[in-house]
Amino acid sequence: MPRLDQPVLIDADTAARMVHPYTWLLNHVGDGIKLTSAGYLPPVHVEAAMTELSLGEEWIGKGNRKNQTLPVLHLRESAANMGLLRKRRGMLMLTSRARGLRADPVALWWHLAERIPPKSPDPCESQAGLILLTALAAQAAEDPDVTAARLLSAIGWVKGDGAELTKLTAGDASWDTRIVLRRLGALTDDGRSRPAAKPTAEGMTFAERHSAPGPKADHRLAEPDCVCR
Repeated sequence: MPRLDQPVLIDADTAARMVHPYTWLLNHVGDGIKLTSAGYLPPVHVEAAMTELSLGEEWIGKGNRKNQTLPVLHLRESAANMGLLRKRRGMLMLTSRARGLRADPVALWWHLAERIPPKSPDPCESQAGLILLTALAAQAAEDPDVTAARLLSAIGWVKGDGAELTKLTAGDASWDTRIVLRRLGALTDDGRSRPAAKPTAEGMTFAERHSAPGPKADHRLAEPDCVCR
């Protein structure tokens, strides 16, 4: 049963297991990695991520070029969106916050829990992410993307052509949130066949963090007839 009125607790072993992809990435970046002229990770680092994090099952190919290896690209982008990585003068660097978190899995778990949904210039994406998290925490029987489409439409979001939002549109809007959840092992879906997202037991605990009042993302309701990109 959902425990939305109970404090969220996380033990060190569970936190370490969930945040392992991010911990590995932060440790691998270390003092910085020189990016390619196009702004990508060099192939040797992409290949290391694919191997060390067992991402090969998610992608077909040699797995050494980030622009052709989406799981690594998504991991790096999600880490940046969550305030852990930044680019500076052609280098991929840890943020000051990340340097203090990479040796503390519980603190890193809470950092991610407090920063999700990732910051976005598009309020529709933030709201879609929040709905996804709430639906997962509540163990709602309805497909969370269906719930998101219904609720986003109810507060005024529409597609670019003025049509009502669909399950697919709502799922795309929560994409950045879903990427973080998948990397944490919080979702059972693999992102390819796009079945209804179901939380793992650990994912439910992570999502329950958002039942508390005062989340940090911008949760203001949309103005009528805003466009969800």
